[in-house]
Amino acid sequence: MKYAVATCFGLCVACAMQTPANAAEPFYIGTWKLSGAVIAPWADPKQKPDTAEPSRLLGKTVTFAVKAITGPKPLACAAPHYKVSDFTADMLFQGAFDDMQSRDKSIDPNKIAAALGFSGTAIKTLETGCEIDFHFVDGTTAEIGLNDMVYTLKKH
Repeated sequence: MKYAVATCFGLCVACAMQTPANAAEPFYIGTWKLSGAVIAPWADPKQKPDTAEPSRLLGKTVTFAVKAITGPKPLACAAPHYKVSDFTADMLFQGAFDDMQSRDKSIDPNKIAAALGFSGTAIKTLETGCEIDFHFVDGTTAEIGLNDMVYTLKKH
């Protein structure tokens, strides 16, 4: 009887360790809607912005699931490798603000980031292992950079 109880207890502990009770999903899992677009601060002011891409993307949804990201191209990803990191302002949008500052020392990446809604020195960023990184203004608002535009996504 002691052996049966010990074996049962051991199996229960092993199962509990493999499937945590009430494990919370990561904050980014779910459906997000592309709700806004502005010309990126790094865009060349002499170039006319492309209006076709924002028209195609705005109003569409992006869904983060454990094993895939679905949505319009180029946001969809069949096999993401998620990693949440804390970025500083100079690292946002593949280092675009740092590049701007390299060309003009008077540019402050923190001020540019603040103008886009970011606050603090540690900005949560979802690296996907795909084409696009998602930078979080807060738990329900993310921004991406794509072709000289900054798009806003809102969680639904």
